Amino acid sequence: MTTSQSTILGHFGQYGGRFVPEALIGALEELEAAHISALKDPIFQAELAQLHLTYTGRPSILTEAKRFAEYAGGARILLKREDLNHTGSHKINNVLGQALLTKRMGKKRIIAETGAGQHGVASATAAALMGLECVVYMGEEDTRRQSLNVARMKILGAEVVPVTTGSRTLKDAINEAMRDWVTNVETTHYLLGT
Repeated sequence: MTTSQSTILGHFGQYGGRFVPEALIGALEELEAAHISALKDPIFQAELAQLHLTYTGRPSILTEAKRFAEYAGGARILLKREDLNHTGSHKINNVLGQALLTKRMGKKRIIAETGAGQHGVASATAAALMGLECVVYMGEEDTRRQSLNVARMKILGAEVVPVTTGSRTLKDAINEAMRDWVTNVETTHYLLGT
């Protein structure tokens, strides 16, 4: 493992850092540069905002939970309805931005890991929208439990790879996705889950 100094202080400042295989340092530096550039690019920001408005269904509506508020003592409680986003969760918010960055970096392939399948569905959806190849790693146990989401990913054109090592769950899917990324770092962006 190698550590490197970021050009900007991350969330943990001096206590943070990158602890990844050396083969990924260049990819992380490329991603950081693309991210910084995209943050300053009004065209990128407008494209992402338009996707959130017309594709994701944002801004999410707020629903007042009156009965729960009464039960909880009377405070006004509002629920932000991310479940009404396209693909059924908040995952699409992260995925669309990362997929746009993937295209900005000139990469043609995304990989992702998923446990319950929501991140995989969102990744497959963004890949289909943007013409990217998509491979989703999912623990074999999770593929059985979440067969509906596996079917959705496949319908969207993703290759779903059941991971048969270890406990055959999310942790092992992450390990396999990292192995793929190290092997295909020039053409692939690892679209990490949230």
